[in-house]
Amino acid sequence: MHNNLTDAIGNGSKSAFIKKRIFKHYIINGNSTITNLAKDLDLSVPTVTKQVEEMCAAGYIQTFGKLETNGGRHPLLYGLCADCGYFVGIDVKQFTISMGVIDMKGDMIEQALDVKYKFDNSPEGLEEICEKISQFIDSLTVDRKKIMNINVNLSGRVNTEQGYSYTYFNFSDRPLSELLQKRLGYPVSVDNDTRAMTYGEFVCGAARHERNVLFINVSWGLGLGIIIDGKLYTGKSGFAGEFGHIPAFDNEVLCHCGKKGCLETEASGRAFYRKLVQRLQNGETSCLLDYKNGDISSLELDDIMDAIAKEDVLSIDIVEEIGENLGKNIAGLINIFNPELVVIGGIMAAAGDYLLQPVRSAIRKHSLNLVNQDTRITLSELADSAGLMGSCMLSRAHMFDN
Repeated sequence: MHNNLTDAIGNGSKSAFIKKRIFKHYIINGNSTITNLAKDLDLSVPTVTKQVEEMCAAGYIQTFGKLETNGGRHPLLYGLCADCGYFVGIDVKQFTISMGVIDMKGDMIEQALDVKYKFDNSPEGLEEICEKISQFIDSLTVDRKKIMNINVNLSGRVNTEQGYSYTYFNFSDRPLSELLQKRLGYPVSVDNDTRAMTYGEFVCGAARHERNVLFINVSWGLGLGIIIDGKLYTGKSGFAGEFGHIPAFDNEVLCHCGKKGCLETEASGRAFYRKLVQRLQNGETSCLLDYKNGDISSLELDDIMDAIAKEDVLSIDIVEEIGENLGKNIAGLINIFNPELVVIGGIMAAAGDYLLQPVRSAIRKHSLNLVNQDTRITLSELADSAGLMGSCMLSRAHMFDN
């Protein structure tokens, strides 16, 4: 399904290319004058004026009054029409799917959070995801003809540029994005979940206004998102950020990737759960034994975070150990990237200072002082909504970056 806006920026002409750049300018900078726009795009004022006038006539841009200046003429401010296009974001997790739609300005319009779903890496599981997405789109009150893109977050290795997911739903020689587009009837992009969370924090969370950022996703697994000079770094094939699979320990613990000793085996939700079970079996006590009639096999990370919030001593002891392991290896990343900000996110970030303080302590101990002085360490601002917000924002970004 295409709309006039898709055609306006996607026909390959010089005019379409300039219009795409104008959209990107207003998305990043908000309202501005034609003079500032021309300066930012390094184009002449007449050229930009012609394009802006065409976009105003088409209903993509509108005026927002005059800019107050000291004397002289007051130039007009131009900006995006919020309702000229919509972008859908889908955040697929192990047991739930969250879905949202933003307008052209990036404001969340409608969402469906934590829709129950059992992740199944099969054609049937993929079809269930498609059904959930279709039901959500059918329920929207916005003009569905103006939906420009749908972005789907998945964990594992995802090549966004080519549209392939190599970890999940890799059943065909055709890109997953192409299969989803045919099934859903809209342009579709796919992206890695940690990268989406990183982008969400960068656009509207803890990393706003920063240029060089590392985002650590500590959930069942362990992922890394990288922002370099204000842009997501993906690597050659889109696989950059496999932080959890650094061979950091000689522990003989088999990682789900098939190798032993990965960082993820000692610093992740899976590591937490394994350590918890071992210590409970060794006779230690925890309030978690009261959950679900003592059936610790059915515990979820949210249950463990609840126990930490209730000051469960065993859970706090384990999360501090994980924080120390994590911080030691983040110190290495800081030595390499010299970022101004490291954001700790994912489910385990709900442990707050119980996780953050040992991370900070280990970073101070193991990184170069002159380097880590430049780096702030903080928790995610978006928390549980980082993945969904990031997916929506990437849905928009993919339209104008291609």
